[in-house]
Amino acid sequence: MPRINADRLMTDLSRLRAIGAFGTGVVRPAFSAEDMTARRWLQDRFTEAGLETVIDGVGNVFGRSPRPGPALLVGSHSDTQPRGGWLDGALGVIYALEIVRALAEDASTADYAVDAVSWQDEESNFLGCLGSRSWCGVLDVEEERAAHGRDGESLQDALVRTGLAGVPRLVREPGRHVGYLEAHIEQGLVLEDAGEQLGVVTSIVGIRGMELTFTGETNHAGTTTMARRRDAATALFEVAHRINTIFPERAGPHTVWTIGNVSLEPGAASIIPGRATLMLQFRDPDDGVLDRLEQTATELCDEIAARGRIGVAVRRTRSPVRPSLMDTDLQDHIAAAAQAVAPGRWRRMPSAAGHDPMVIHHCLPCGMLFIPSIGGISHDFTEDSHTEDIVAGCQALADATASVLAAARARAG
Repeated sequence: MPRINADRLMTDLSRLRAIGAFGTGVVRPAFSAEDMTARRWLQDRFTEAGLETVIDGVGNVFGRSPRPGPALLVGSHSDTQPRGGWLDGALGVIYALEIVRALAEDASTADYAVDAVSWQDEESNFLGCLGSRSWCGVLDVEEERAAHGRDGESLQDALVRTGLAGVPRLVREPGRHVGYLEAHIEQGLVLEDAGEQLGVVTSIVGIRGMELTFTGETNHAGTTTMARRRDAATALFEVAHRINTIFPERAGPHTVWTIGNVSLEPGAASIIPGRATLMLQFRDPDDGVLDRLEQTATELCDEIAARGRIGVAVRRTRSPVRPSLMDTDLQDHIAAAAQAVAPGRWRRMPSAAGHDPMVIHHCLPCGMLFIPSIGGISHDFTEDSHTEDIVAGCQALADATASVLAAARARAG
């Protein structure tokens, strides 16, 4: 089996980290100057590794092996959150680069076809999973036209600014790829708490988002009696409390929910809020659980509205993200590799965060590998993982890549 070069792996991760570095973290949101610098750097590295590499019309960096198929696609994303960590996404992209090199350097795998990719905007600066959605052919034209970045720039203007407007967009080649593999930091505490080194992802959670808006009457906080008040904030707080009371009874073992933003208007100490808005998100690997929680939140709002004093509006803030099952055959290849690299120190587990495979699995079999996150921290400058875990994860994914392609060749005769 091929052996990765740990020093080369860590050097390239550090070099990518330096592009957009901010303290211990990285600021490299999609289509920023730093993001495009990183993509050109990756294009050069992929090309040096023997791949035919382009940056396509939405910013995907795609390295195609010149070797005939069957081929396996390996990668992740290199854009970051506004206050991002250095490994989120970048880990899987540099793994792909190192795997291409390691397999090419081993006589037993030198003729295997491995394509490498860095998808664009997984982190939703403009449009979540923009690059993978484009490649899979499921990018909605109207949604793309309406997309704006966090700084207000339109996606169309960003494409013009970065020189990508009019550049051809790559699409999946039917019949070329036997699957897609991605490695990622866990972004949670399951592996670290268990003292384990590797995770074989079984599924990616579904995600629902809701905005709950309560409308009452703005009035003087001193002269309006409690009996006459139509306090929108009080209704919001009641619903928030009941969500945290009732959801645990109706949730599954992997359910999480977050009230990530609350606004009160006008927002002054001496004024009764006439309008209050709550942003709710919940995740679970079971669509039935998500349906149940969405219904629960809606029913709580209906109860408030039925009292006749506060108006309530409920809307989805995003199209539902369906739970995504990882391919069982690819899971088995990754599990065998994990056992070889970290005997008895790995587990099968769902992903509680969203990733590009939740888009790609509709058109290609997908598999994912996790390594531990120190303290379970991610989407923050303090995000980190131990070097030995980074190296072990890359070796396991390289072994799995070789195993998948060997099996595909055997099937092809």
